[in-house]
Parts: sequence; structure tokens; C-alpha cells
Amino acid sequence: MSKQLTKTQQKILEFLAESKAKGFMPTLAEIAKQFGYRNRSTVQQHLQAIERKGYIKRNAKLSRGIELLLEDKFFIPRPILGEVAAGNPLTIYPDAIDTIELPTIARMPRDSFLLRVKGDSLKDAYIFSGDVVIVNPNLEPANGKIVVAILDDAAVVKRFFKKSKSIELHSENPEYEPIVIKKSYENFKLVGIVVGIYRSMETKAG
Repeated sequence: MSKQLTKTQQKILEFLAESKAKGFMPTLAEIAKQFGYRNRSTVQQHLQAIERKGYIKRNAKLSRGIELLLEDKFFIPRPILGEVAAGNPLTIYPDAIDTIELPTIARMPRDSFLLRVKGDSLKDAYIFSGDVVIVNPNLEPANGKIVVAILDDAAVVKRFFKKSKSIELHSENPEYEPIVIKKSYENFKLVGIVVGIYRSMETKAG
């Protein structure tokens, strides 16, 4: 797509893509409710702009007559908020450091965000340096899940295990020892659960 969407248009388009993945397209009223618009004409204006830019096609005769163009080949720009270490801890940044074009088939749960992996400690879990992980902050961690955590102001991605008096963060690479943290340690915080991985064709494992 050659024409850039505004942030509002992008959010509406993401909502349309998520609705499409669930098997239905939303009505104007449903879009208005989702984004807190009192007037459907505001939704109409946004949809008209999105249609002019070539992302959708609308049928005014149908209440759910919105068609996504390109469908699975359709990409949406998403911000990458920082780097997360699969190895030694790295700094996580408060602002986006990059963007990536994710296809609509790469589902992004509500409130989730993207981080780029750096390091090889999860290579046996098929997570490689340069991969982008989708992190959901709304899930409770369970033993064996891959999590993103802040340890001493740096971000790490590891497999999580909760013990009686400690938390262990395990790598998937025999060259790395587990990180063992006391439950009372104040400089440790779980950020979220890794629920997806995206790797571009140009990214090389290693």
C-alpha cells in the first residue's frame, strides 16, 4: 500500500482485521461503539478515507458490507518497543525503536506489544536473534511458559518456573545457566507472556 494511514485509521483497520478473523465484519454502530464515537458519520468519514487509500472496499447496501483488500497479504505497521535479551539482559526502551509490517494473520491480543529478540539462549525453542515476539501482559504466567521479565532494569525473555521460594528463568540453550531469583527480590518484574513469534524472510537464525 502506497498511502499512509493515520493512527486512528490504522486502529480502525486493525479492528476490521480482527473482526474478519472472527468471521464477521462490524456494522457502523459496532465500530462507533468500539471507538467511543457518538456519531456514525465520524465512522463514515474514517472508512471513506481508508477506502480511498485502497485498504478496504465498501458495499453501502449491506450493514456489514466492508471487504478487506489483500486479506492475508495485507500488512499493518506495528511499533517495536525495544529489545529483549535471549542471553544477557538488555535495556528496554520507553518509546518505539522500530516498526515492522505484520500480516493480519499475526494476531495481536488486546494490550499486547512487540519486542525484538537479541541473543541465542532460546535457539532450541526456535526463537532466534532478530525475531520479533508478541507479548501479552494480561496473562498469568504458568510453569514452562516463555515470559518477558524486567531484571535489574533490563529485559530478558526466558522460560518461567515458579518454585517454593524462588523463580527460575531457564534458557533453551545448554550454554546458559538458569537465572535464579528470590521471590522477595524487588528488582524483578514479570512483563508478560510470549504468545507469538514473527520472523521476516530476511531474518537469519543464529
